[in-house]
Amino acid sequence: MPSIGQRNNLCVLREVSSGLILNGGEMGDILLPGRYIPSGTVPGDYLDVFLYFDSEDRLIATTETPHAVVGEFAFLEVIQTIPGMGAFLNWGLSKDLLLPIREQARIVRKGEWLVVYIYLDSKSGRIVASSRISRHVGHIQPVYEKGQSVQILVTGQTPLGYKAIVEHTHWGLLYEAELSVPPKVGERREAFVKTVRPDGKLDLGLDPAGYLQRVPSLTQTILDKLQATGRMELDDQSSPEVIREIFNTSKKAFKQALGALYREQRIRFTHPGVELIKDAPRTRR
Repeated sequence: MPSIGQRNNLCVLREVSSGLILNGGEMGDILLPGRYIPSGTVPGDYLDVFLYFDSEDRLIATTETPHAVVGEFAFLEVIQTIPGMGAFLNWGLSKDLLLPIREQARIVRKGEWLVVYIYLDSKSGRIVASSRISRHVGHIQPVYEKGQSVQILVTGQTPLGYKAIVEHTHWGLLYEAELSVPPKVGERREAFVKTVRPDGKLDLGLDPAGYLQRVPSLTQTILDKLQATGRMELDDQSSPEVIREIFNTSKKAFKQALGALYREQRIRFTHPGVELIKDAPRTRR
């Protein structure tokens, strides 16, 4: 059966004046309005659509892509507030997402950005948002391995660093002392599990844990770049921001990789930059 608030692959049954009728199974016929129909679509085709309720509480489909689906967290902009009712958020669809007053951690204002959880309200059946995010995080015991890659959403700063929601399910922490470039609230990115704490929260890092995991792959990446260009402007004195932008790693890891290549006599420092030693092997074993 199709899921409300999720993407579904549904079959086109027939064409009507207002659009296409899709097979919703036990939910019955579902309308895909004409403005969302991909060119060339005919009955019998399958379409990837998102299901939600329109302003008249009718279940309809759209080929638009929301910024997040039911069961996920997102960083969304408040585009309208209505006293006594709540706020509306831009979540990438023609119909905005309601953040009811009861689900606001504090009173919000038009133009601000919020981390919210998207869910299907059991009473009204509508898709709504909640900025009371702690209600929806950390209720499942985490099962991760040290060094495992995860996707995170940064939610705010603490005295120790930056809180993040891990895989839409658990709380994690990036320690400020280990960051070369502070992340931004609302930023989505890859992180790596360092520790699963007894309270179920995760200690995170932005680089694969450990020298043996981090440096070999990074040295090969640097070698590949140098073998293509002969030299590069970056070296151990470059800014953390530029290093992160180009190699997606910390300055500490970058310096370790350069040090390893220098000791192996594969590169020389040109101040600024480094260059490949011409008789160095072209691949590392």
